[in-house]
Order: sequence, then C-alpha cells, then structure tokens
Amino acid sequence: MSDDVFAERLAGMRESMYRVSCSQLKSGFDREDAVQETLLKAWNNRHKLRNEQYMQTWVTRILINECKNIHRKHKRETAVSELQEHVSVGDTSVEANSELYEALFNLSVKLRLPLILHYIEGYTTREIAKILNIPRGTVLWRMSKARKELGLVLHMDEHGEDSHAPMAPIKGD
Repeated sequence: MSDDVFAERLAGMRESMYRVSCSQLKSGFDREDAVQETLLKAWNNRHKLRNEQYMQTWVTRILINECKNIHRKHKRETAVSELQEHVSVGDTSVEANSELYEALFNLSVKLRLPLILHYIEGYTTREIAKILNIPRGTVLWRMSKARKELGLVLHMDEHGEDSHAPMAPIKGD
C-alpha cells in the first residue's frame, strides 16, 4: 500500500477512533491525545502492517493500547469517576443519554470495550477477539455480562432488552 493510500485510510478512521477512545477515556483532551498518538504510531509503523485487509483492526489495537497508557499515566492524578464532561458521539448527544453513558462508564473497561466495539463500531465478535487478543468465547461472555449489568442499572430484563426496545443481535463473523 502506498503512503498516500495509507494516509487516506488512516484519516478516514479518525471518527471511529475517537468513538472508541470515548469508551476508554472521559477527558476530551485525553481522547484527542490518544487519537493523535495512534495516528503517529500507525504512520511510523506502517511497514509492520502485514495485511492491508486488517488495517482498521491493527489501528484499533494501537488505539486501545494508547488509551491504556494514558489511563495508567493518570491513575494517580484524578479518579475517572470525578471527571464530568459532556461530549457528542456521532449524532447522539451523550448528555441526552446521560443515564446510559453513566451506566456504561460504571462498567469495567473489560466489559465496556467489547460492547462499544460491537454495537457502535460494528465489529464482529471474531474481530473483537482479534483486536483484544482474547478468545471469541471470552468476548461473548464479557458482552453478556456487560448487558446483564447494564440491564440491572437501566431496569432492563436479563437479556439486555426492555419490553419496547430490543437490542441488536450479535454478529458472529
């Protein structure tokens, strides 16, 4: 892949990367830092990408690692639960869905991230397993557990559904 094509594809992933960073970090500054650092690392290591088909998965993995680095760096500074910021994700205002947003951020990152990658970013469970470097069964278990925990918080039934709004099915591959 030429440098120009790589740069175009990388630029096209920016919104998606920001949404994924929203699932990991609460501070807008940290999110932007994570995305910028990911763009830089991906560009500098573009020769290490073995298969163009997996570019988005590869870049997402870099982003998740960068978010973890930022989280570790700030661990001693301020508890994430003390931060309060209103942001927009795509066309959906987080402020308008503050109950869901708060419930998502009360989940551990291990449970929250597969949900975000699947329901918001559209990855299959196999792709999520590859991104997170865990077995597919673990991805399915974490998503199930996360939906159950969200259901308890949001007063939904144990299958992640309320009586009026069914949750989208999980795409396997």
